[in-house]
Amino acid sequence: MKSYVVIGLGRFGSEVAKQLYKHGCEVMAMDVSNKLVQEISNYVTHAVVSDCRDKEVLKALGVKDFDCAIVAIGDDLSASVLATMNLKELGVPYIVCKAKDETHCHVLEKLGADRVVVPEKENAARLAKSLSSPNVLDYIELSEDYGIAEVPAPKVWQNKSLRELNVRAKLGVNIIAVRSEGEIIVSPAADYVIREGNVVVVLGDTKALEAAQKL
Repeated sequence: MKSYVVIGLGRFGSEVAKQLYKHGCEVMAMDVSNKLVQEISNYVTHAVVSDCRDKEVLKALGVKDFDCAIVAIGDDLSASVLATMNLKELGVPYIVCKAKDETHCHVLEKLGADRVVVPEKENAARLAKSLSSPNVLDYIELSEDYGIAEVPAPKVWQNKSLRELNVRAKLGVNIIAVRSEGEIIVSPAADYVIREGNVVVVLGDTKALEAAQKL
């Protein structure tokens, strides 16, 4: 089970935390607002009132033991910067930060954030899905139960044609495109052979996509 600490429980941070927990991850949600912490307490593993600007507090909470930290403080630049610096110094393996604009984004990247998102460009559900599923390179939610995912070609698919794989019948997904050496093949023919290094774009319902990711 992957573990995440989400710092900042505004609309974006709360939704990321809930979505990660929904995907079966361990989630610790953190904010200075007792009200926001109380509101999310039933939707995550742990919810704590804490100030991310205090490195000793973060250390005491054991944030370095989490797989990933999401800094969802978009409006307070100084708090966002301090939180990111503290997390880097404590050795958190992977840090994702929410940015208010491109300038904020640039600052966070300079501080060493592994990934910076601007919510207007990337929604919480999509971010949570891509983070919680290590085999998913990108995910587009079409509806609550349906989506499109980019996954590295599983070994069991490699050196086989789409006709041989017959994934629609076996898994309930459709291969709608393949990315190979920078080229994108849309609606590949049935005799197209999947190779090592290919990225496969699959369409299907949530359960079918999850099954494809586990191959």
